[in-house]
Amino acid sequence: MSLSDRFSLSAKRLFISGGSRGLGREMALAIAEAGADVVLTGRDKDSLEATAAEIRELGREVVALAGDMGDAANCGDICRRALTDHGPIDILINNVGGRLVNVPVEEQSLEDWRRILDLNLTSTFLCTKLIGGEMLRRGRGGRVINIASMSGLIANRGIGGRSYETAKAAVIQFTRATAADWAPRGVTVNAICPGGFMTAPNQQWARENPEIISEFEKGIPMGAFGEPEDLGPLAVYLASDASRYMTGASLVIDGGYTLW
Repeated sequence: MSLSDRFSLSAKRLFISGGSRGLGREMALAIAEAGADVVLTGRDKDSLEATAAEIRELGREVVALAGDMGDAANCGDICRRALTDHGPIDILINNVGGRLVNVPVEEQSLEDWRRILDLNLTSTFLCTKLIGGEMLRRGRGGRVINIASMSGLIANRGIGGRSYETAKAAVIQFTRATAADWAPRGVTVNAICPGGFMTAPNQQWARENPEIISEFEKGIPMGAFGEPEDLGPLAVYLASDASRYMTGASLVIDGGYTLW
């Protein structure tokens, strides 16, 4: 098999949560460019359709399913609909997530704690259980890619909402444990741990907390935040046969921030 063939995703189908904007959009576009058809989820119908149109311009089939993946019932319904109406699915990217709150632990409500864990962790579990579980039943292998965060490895300075760090740390360990269980059955499970990327939420954060963002950027050895498109090639690698012997890994892409 040639090198280009190992990276090809022709005749594959991707399901990606939170795939209409930011890092999710860039990964969806990269995987479509590598040859895969795509099932996108997201809450905003306009951004879903905009990203879907970009994927169609690449000559790939795409389905956009609107819904809140942070709601367990809605998440389960979307996964089952994708499998029934748009399967089979070969690649799963659990991308949806976010910090959403900036409050100290002593002030955070139980409702908010659960909301952040459901968005970042429970959605990852449910999609892996349902869509990854179907990969196991098909018996033809598959790829699961969980978008964790460098925040699952460190405590961010000057930012509250430790439910986010907790959830992302759990995603990393869920990745490792599930990878161990599924490796003998041909489904790999890996995680990507992004650092600082100038997505729309972080652009808003920068406007509201410029001093925190400035200090954060000074701590990046490479000197700048990442661009969302930097994540696309890594997602293609983990989705393709190029990574066939890698499972349970958590790949940090942060410009060196966690080296200090």
